[in-house]
Amino acid sequence: MSSTTLVDEIQDMNLAYLLLARRLLADDRATALLRLKITEEQADMLLSLNSRQLTRVSRTNQLLCHLSLGSVKQLRQIVDNPREQGLSHLHSSLLMAGTQLQAELGD
Repeated sequence: MSSTTLVDEIQDMNLAYLLLARRLLADDRATALLRLKITEEQADMLLSLNSRQLTRVSRTNQLLCHLSLGSVKQLRQIVDNPREQGLSHLHSSLLMAGTQLQAELGD
């Protein structure tokens, strides 16, 4: 796969991520802030962008979204989760929320 194709895919993913983020913020702002791991100020800025600005932001060669897992151990806990399938999403959410809280507290 050529680097041009990879950059195009990154830019497409960025735009999809930004559009999803805006939808999440419009639907349930508090939950979106937690899921996206962004600040109130970042949310306000994202919602204030017009279509041209949103496209410009997405056209970087760096991914705007990133894995929010704090460690390989945390990823293993999610992947190897022995809990019943119906509860695994809740367990994953709690693990990831805990990582954000630890980062905010400086642990």
